Amino acid sequence: MNDTRPPEKPRSSRKLPAALRSLRHRNYQLFFGGQLISLVGTWMDQVAESWLVYRLTGSALLLGTVAFASQIPVFLLAPIGGIVADRYNRRTILVITQSSMMVITFVLAGITLAHVVQVWHVVLLAALTGIVNAFDIPARQAFIVDMVSREDLLNAIALNSSMFNGARVVGPALAGIVVAAVGEGWCFFANGVSFLAVIAGLLMMQLVIPRRSLEGSPLENIIEGFRFVAGTGPIRALMLLLGMISFTGMPYAVLMPVFADQILHGGAQGLGLLMGASGLGALSAAITLANKKTVTGLGQWVAVAASCFGVSLILFSISRHFWLSVALLIPVGFFIMLQMASSNTLIQSMVPDHLRGRVMAVYSMMFMGMAPLGALLAGSLAHGIGAPMTVAMGGVIALISGTVFGSRLSALRPVARQLIVAQQMSGGTPAQEITARVFSKRGEEAS
Repeated sequence: MNDTRPPEKPRSSRKLPAALRSLRHRNYQLFFGGQLISLVGTWMDQVAESWLVYRLTGSALLLGTVAFASQIPVFLLAPIGGIVADRYNRRTILVITQSSMMVITFVLAGITLAHVVQVWHVVLLAALTGIVNAFDIPARQAFIVDMVSREDLLNAIALNSSMFNGARVVGPALAGIVVAAVGEGWCFFANGVSFLAVIAGLLMMQLVIPRRSLEGSPLENIIEGFRFVAGTGPIRALMLLLGMISFTGMPYAVLMPVFADQILHGGAQGLGLLMGASGLGALSAAITLANKKTVTGLGQWVAVAASCFGVSLILFSISRHFWLSVALLIPVGFFIMLQMASSNTLIQSMVPDHLRGRVMAVYSMMFMGMAPLGALLAGSLAHGIGAPMTVAMGGVIALISGTVFGSRLSALRPVARQLIVAQQMSGGTPAQEITARVFSKRGEEAS
């Protein structure tokens, strides 16, 4: 649990554009630079891994199986990762998790370059990565508030999304070139090396974050986090929408090798361009959010973005022309990232510090944990009815989900406003008192 502490003072007095204001903080500068390099490697790895599995098997079902293996541990273990993030030093957790993923990646690179890799190797290593991610994601999401002042939290979350999606533009394009030229193994090796940047950035940070032990047993602490999410109407609604979109809409990315090869005939380079186009749209969404100075109106953004993502996905599923499909993936990436990043911002703005790790663990379960179930289902459906129809069905459900969420906004705003005010106060007792008052009448407000 975080003790009450003054916000970190920005180290630099230089005037930065509003969209970059979080970079005034030295610790966030180190985090941003290291993560940007590492994420380029991560996206190269993901595209190369998908292509490797598809090259070895030609099976949409196995593509879904690998995605399932990599992400289901997040769904199962994230609650434990959340309580670890609230009990222990988050920087130390991240150094351990990033180092572990580096080792796993080098193993995959080694067996691929030695030409002995088999699909079961990929599935096993993907599952190990998922276990590590169950601890990495909640800690990394909660760590943001440890690096910046609270008034810069919205901007820092948006810049994180910008960083993630800037890498998403560059990484797949590089992967397409490298895979076509020298094979998947060198993409995996590059990803392994890229982890050194984020580990170095974490070790160079200067952090003074007093913590105290949480009261109660770990199981009671985990239940407390779930109870907060379930009993807080706005957060519950955001989580349910995230889970639905992740389950039904996000698996389009798992089926992208099928589109690149069988439907659009673009090969490995075509896969890189398709993934890069989605990343370009997502980067645009993150930049849009970075320029926003308050959370006002973000709920409406979430509803509209979810619905528009569904429409864009339906249009993409219909296209049979490569460059038209590339163009359609730009709004697909834009709207899904706008919904996800806006939801993240709203949730982080409403959650008390002492619950942050556990609530972000539930976010991880909904954002990443539901995706493997959807990927497995999408792979099975695509095997039977084809990838385009599978993606179109996901788009329809996303459209309906966004519309339903939008219809409930007016009922959710009063509780959301109170929680945001509570967290904007100077921490500690005032925030906890207001949160308690919200809980005391949540049944009335959230209905």
